[in-house]
Amino acid sequence: MAEQQSESGTRLTAAEIHENILRPGFEELERSTGALLWSSLASGLVIGFSFVGGAYAASLVAGEAGKRAAAAAVYPLGFIMVILSRSELFTENTLVPVIPFLEKRDRDTLVALLRVWALLLLGNMVGAVVFGWTLARTQMVEPSLHAELIRIAEHATTGGFGHVLYAGVFAGWLIALLSWLLAATHATGAQIALIWLCTAPIAALGFRHSIAGSVEAFYRAASGGAGWGEMLTAFVVPAVIGNAIGGVLLVALLNYGQVASDREGAPADKQP
Repeated sequence: MAEQQSESGTRLTAAEIHENILRPGFEELERSTGALLWSSLASGLVIGFSFVGGAYAASLVAGEAGKRAAAAAVYPLGFIMVILSRSELFTENTLVPVIPFLEKRDRDTLVALLRVWALLLLGNMVGAVVFGWTLARTQMVEPSLHAELIRIAEHATTGGFGHVLYAGVFAGWLIALLSWLLAATHATGAQIALIWLCTAPIAALGFRHSIAGSVEAFYRAASGGAGWGEMLTAFVVPAVIGNAIGGVLLVALLNYGQVASDREGAPADKQP
C-alpha cells in the first residue's frame, strides 16, 4: 500500500492516519482462514525471541535493576521481527480491523471482526505453546540460560487474575497505539524506532502482553514451574481480556472518535 501523503503539512493528520488504516482493515477482514492462521502461527513462534533475547541480555549484567533494564531493552526484538515480516498478532488487531467496524457498524462486519480475532488468537497461542515447550524441553539454548528464563517468566506471569488484566490494559493500549503510529510512516527506520518505543515499556514497567507473555507462561508450564491450567486461567485469559480492552477502548474508540467528531464539524463540501 502506498503511503498517503499529508495534504495539510509535514505530518499526517488524524484523519489521514485513519484512512491509511481503513483500507488495510477491510482487507484484513476479508483474508482467508488459511492466511490468517499461518500468519498468526508464525507470529506466535517468532514473538518468543523477545523472551529469549531478554533472558540473554539479563544474563550479561548483575543486579535486579540492571537485569530488568537489559531485558526490557531487548524485549522489542520479537515485535520488530513480527511486524516487519507482516505477520499477525492478535494485539495489533485490536485496532486495524476495528476501524472498519466503527465505520460500518453492522452485523456482517462484527462477525468478520470476531472471526479475525478468533483465528489470530488461535494461531498465536499454538505458536506460543510450541515455542515455550521447545524452549523448555529441548536443547534450544544453553542450560545456563534457563535460570534467567525462569526468573523472567515467573515475574511476568504472576500477580493473579485482576492484576494481570489491569496490567494487560496498558500493554494493549501501547500495541494498538503502535499500530496507529505505524500508519503515519512508511520509513523502515522510523517503524523500528516506534516499535522499540512502544514495546520496551511493556517489559520495563511490568505490563502484560498476552502473546509474548503466553510464551513465558507456557515455558513455565512445560518446565514444571507451574500448571498448564494455572497459566491459562491466571495469565492467558486475563491478559487477552486486558489487551483487548486497552486496544479497543483506549486507542480504536478514542482515535476514531476524534476523526468522527472532525467529520461532523466539517462543512458538507469538505466531508469525504
